[in-house]
Amino acid sequence: MPMLETNRLSVRYGTKTIVDSLYFSVSEGQWLMIVGPNGAGKSTALSAITQGAPYTGSVLFEGRPIASYSYQALSKKIAVILTERIRVELTTCRDIVATGRYPYTGRFGILRKEDEQKVDEALEAVHATDLADRDFTAISDGQRQRVLLARAIAQEPELILLDEPTSFLDVRHKLELLSILTEMARKKNITVL
Repeated sequence: MPMLETNRLSVRYGTKTIVDSLYFSVSEGQWLMIVGPNGAGKSTALSAITQGAPYTGSVLFEGRPIASYSYQALSKKIAVILTERIRVELTTCRDIVATGRYPYTGRFGILRKEDEQKVDEALEAVHATDLADRDFTAISDGQRQRVLLARAIAQEPELILLDEPTSFLDVRHKLELLSILTEMARKKNITVL
């Protein structure tokens, strides 16, 4: 059974169809890349999958309509890294990565020792331990992408959705990021879209 599949996924804004009858399926531990020119609807399709845009057709996660899952349940299963820049002030990179643990912390968002360890492991996985105590707004775009990937890793998802994950990166960092994602897919059986 596919982990994620769409059937006749379509998104309209007003009278304009942005995505028309998108079909795909991706299984556990696999990669799927949606490729197309700017303005083709790739980000819109991801937005529909994460229920950020209204759509017609179906989106199934683990065989169930994605809309049937609670936000809490989905936040433990799916990590999303979008191209839009997050705006935070006076927040360290460690704090950003720690937000990936919030689905597991309960009402008050207090990290346990185990959560702190997951944050450290995630920073190490993306080679960003040296960035942990730096202000997130004071690092480069490439470093931000690595920190956001660490946040996704700390979340321990089954599926990671990335919207143009290499768009702000130079060639070396693009290859490094893709290598990290490939290793995660292989070692932890995480699906990457």
